[in-house]
Amino acid sequence: MSADLTSAITIAIGAVLMSLIAMVGAITLVLPARRLEALLLPLVALAAGSLLGGALFHMLPEGFSQLLPRRGALWIGAGFSTFLVLEQSLHWHHSHRAQTHRSTVAVKPMALLILLGDGLHNFIGGLGITGTYLINPAAGVAAWFAAVLHEIPQELGDFGVLVHSGWPPTRALFWNLISALTFPLGALLAWSFRASLPLAPLVLFAAGNFLYIAASDLVPEIKATQRTLPALANVGWFLLGLLMLQRLAI
Repeated sequence: MSADLTSAITIAIGAVLMSLIAMVGAITLVLPARRLEALLLPLVALAAGSLLGGALFHMLPEGFSQLLPRRGALWIGAGFSTFLVLEQSLHWHHSHRAQTHRSTVAVKPMALLILLGDGLHNFIGGLGITGTYLINPAAGVAAWFAAVLHEIPQELGDFGVLVHSGWPPTRALFWNLISALTFPLGALLAWSFRASLPLAPLVLFAAGNFLYIAASDLVPEIKATQRTLPALANVGWFLLGLLMLQRLAI
């Protein structure tokens, strides 16, 4: 089997698995809200550490190995700023907390904005993670792993918002899956134009996204925990995620 075919199969499998994570939202229908809340915050903390580790230990070194520091820093800033603009313009912020009651009518338009924001987020992720894999397969797998850990609590939270804003569960699952299919689309685009795409800038742009999500969306959720023992436990999960990605870099 040729190296190109092996890479194509690996990328395709990773992209499909990433999309299927959209289905985990169905868990919110069978788990009690208190149990779900207890599960989500450790997952968020683990995801925050993993995203930060994926950017620091894998994506940034690969990107800077091919770009001058000043130019590379511009791409990181662009990736960070793009998600800031998306969140501000779409009023799109992921809540990784369980939804325990039906939301007001004002939340219903937010359901569409969440799907749109997720679609853009997944498309950029497909481009950036595939670009990282094309430069260094080991770094690409590590970035994919970090993204998976982030997607699980994100999809649980998003599905809860969709259902409790009035959408039937089957409709919420369907459209969540549709928005997740933009990840394979981004991966396909990166693979198809791998010879002409500027892969290093793409990787650093995606690293900026990782840094923004970890710093802006996830860490504030961790810091919101006020009880001492759960707060310390969340710090432990965060450090575990960071350490796992650091070990993958060795």
